[in-house]
Amino acid sequence: MPFVSPEVYAKEKIATVQDYAIMSWHAIINIFSGPRYWADIFTQMDSIGVGSMPIVVLTGFFTGCVLSLQSATTLLRFGSINLTGNLVALSMVKELGPVLTGLMVSGRNSSGMASELGSMKVTEQIDAMRALGTDPLRKLVTPRLYATVFMLFFLTIIADAVGIGGGALVSIGLLGLNASAYFHNSYQALYYADVVQGLTKPLFSGFIIATVGCFFGLRTKGGTQGVGKATTQAVVVASVFIIIVDFIVSRAMIGIFGR
Repeated sequence: MPFVSPEVYAKEKIATVQDYAIMSWHAIINIFSGPRYWADIFTQMDSIGVGSMPIVVLTGFFTGCVLSLQSATTLLRFGSINLTGNLVALSMVKELGPVLTGLMVSGRNSSGMASELGSMKVTEQIDAMRALGTDPLRKLVTPRLYATVFMLFFLTIIADAVGIGGGALVSIGLLGLNASAYFHNSYQALYYADVVQGLTKPLFSGFIIATVGCFFGLRTKGGTQGVGKATTQAVVVASVFIIIVDFIVSRAMIGIFGR
């Protein structure tokens, strides 16, 4: 591997960030002007939203089950096992639901976007699209961006609900807690600020998943090996960004709402 000076390395990374910002900005503003490819947006909604439903449901359900089982064991030592519903609801809605859903959808769709667009790039389909007068960002990136943000919002709600339901199944079926008390405590534990915080995170996660996946796909070079490398990079970078942005959003929400 040839030696790269620190100055050149820094310039390359800064240029990469700049290219990513420019691509994301154009993808955002494209929705406000024509032509709009609504058919592509709905197709991506079906692929991203409906296609990700099984893995999101399974992840949310078993996360709620494990969370209920582990928290009840700890709460039992303090004689507060009836608060299991509170802990499961708060954990799922504020943190685990949005983050795990984002990571699952990232693993499935960031890689898919990167490989799909990367294959189009190395086979020169994107160059042919430009030659025919079609903007690749408007045709390929914008539909994926808005479909991901829109569908991830509802996937997170589903994951939260299924997670609380999984916690209820374990609490009632295995731990012998009262069903009415569990759901009542779960409802009472959630405040407006908690719900807002939990439903704000998927908006950022959806943006990261789509833009990172498309960015690495459009930058693919080197044939089939380049496609594999772009796919791996997209998943890793998107997952790391989701976790970092989760911390930033959580801190901002605590500063705004005080909880």
